[in-house]
Amino acid sequence: MRIVVKIGSNLIQTGGGDIDLSFLSRLAWEVKELSSQGVKVLVVSSGAVLCGVKKLGLKERPKELSLKQAVAGVGQAYLVHLYDMVFSNYGLRVGQALLTADLFRDRVKFQNAKNALESMLSLGVVPVINENDTVAISELLFGDNDFLALYTAYMMNAKLLVIFSTAGGLLDEEGRVVPLVEEVEMVLHLVRGVNSEFGTGGMLSKVNSARVAVRLGIPVVITGKEDSLLEVLRGKTRGTYFRPSEKPLKEGKKVLALLEEPRGALYIDEGAYRAIKQGKSLLAAGVKGVDGVFQRGDAVVLYDHRGFLVGKGRVNFGIQEVKKVIGRQGEEVKRLLKTAVEEVIHADRLVVF
Repeated sequence: MRIVVKIGSNLIQTGGGDIDLSFLSRLAWEVKELSSQGVKVLVVSSGAVLCGVKKLGLKERPKELSLKQAVAGVGQAYLVHLYDMVFSNYGLRVGQALLTADLFRDRVKFQNAKNALESMLSLGVVPVINENDTVAISELLFGDNDFLALYTAYMMNAKLLVIFSTAGGLLDEEGRVVPLVEEVEMVLHLVRGVNSEFGTGGMLSKVNSARVAVRLGIPVVITGKEDSLLEVLRGKTRGTYFRPSEKPLKEGKKVLALLEEPRGALYIDEGAYRAIKQGKSLLAAGVKGVDGVFQRGDAVVLYDHRGFLVGKGRVNFGIQEVKKVIGRQGEEVKRLLKTAVEEVIHADRLVVF
């Protein structure tokens, strides 16, 4: 069995701003215990910028992108040193894997990365994975490490994704942890996307990644650093357990969902979202806005009226054509675009999360 554990930047430090060696030490001990039970753990860890700030003695996280990248370069070395130092104390060996988003869009790079991680696991090494912040900017800007953990779980056929969060789980209106989520749609009103000081994802990023994961058939736990991985695997988490879909995506649609690079985005209304959830195609009448630069056949992501990621698909029209028919009905779409096709995205080429 394999599991992916995602550690956010703010989990690596204490409330007083020091490196939380006790948390890392307990994590290492639990990884050792799990290893003795035949469970292989892959760690996706943020924290390069945080560690760089501490190593360089800066007073705050830099705001300029190039400076963030430079600080991340310093911090990544320190971050891996921390994992190596603490995990070595428990007889564990760690290996660094710096990934960039493009490898998940390229079959050859994808397979090469998978092979490298497989080899680490076969050698008894615990992979410590981060996005390569020195050359990639997506994590620095958008908080992609929650999604990097999701992609890693898919790539390595993990049976569970555990995301540690300062919130301790998804909280209800009264600040209590929601123990079980069977349908993500029913708890989206609880999501708040406020970013943390050194992290960039917030609960919005975590729930969006969980939403995709459960459609892939991967259960997700969002929990706090005081929780135990051993207990989580026994089904006794203190956090929130997201139950996997009873009807996970078929392999072909998993590839569309994760491995095809989106060239743009479509923003759809509530009626369109209800329709695609029922297995219908996306029509121009339900499109409210577009973004990006895409052509016919390109993949795009879909956002609903609340701004949540809800799907991905291959468009029948380029961006200028879609702009021309936004909000239009079927026959009008055909007339304006001189086509026999009215669907912006056909149901067969659409994945709904």
